[in-house]
Amino acid sequence: MNMLNSALAGWMGLIGLIGLIGLYGIRNPVDRERVGADVRLLGALGLLGVAGFWIPGAGAAGVLGALGVWNHQNPIVHRWSRLGWLGLIGIAFL
Repeated sequence: MNMLNSALAGWMGLIGLIGLIGLYGIRNPVDRERVGADVRLLGALGLLGVAGFWIPGAGAAGVLGALGVWNHQNPIVHRWSRLGWLGLIGIAFL
C-alpha cells in the first residue's frame, strides 16, 4: 500500500503544473474591485507545482496556485482557477 501511495504521489505531482496558471495573474492581474482577494493570495503556491518534480505531493498541493486568478475577469482563465481546489488532494500526500 505504501508503494502505491508513493507512485500515486509522483503522478499527482504532474497536475501541479496547473498551478502555474496562477502566475498568469502577475502579468494580467484580477481587478481589485472583484471579490475573492483572500483566495487569490494562494497564487504564490503555484511555485510548489514546480517542486512536485522533486518532492512527492508538493506538486499536487501546488495546484492551489491556480486560485491566484480566482474570479478573473477573463472567463476562460476563471475556469482554469476552479481546478485549484484539486490541490487539497495534494495536502494528504505531504
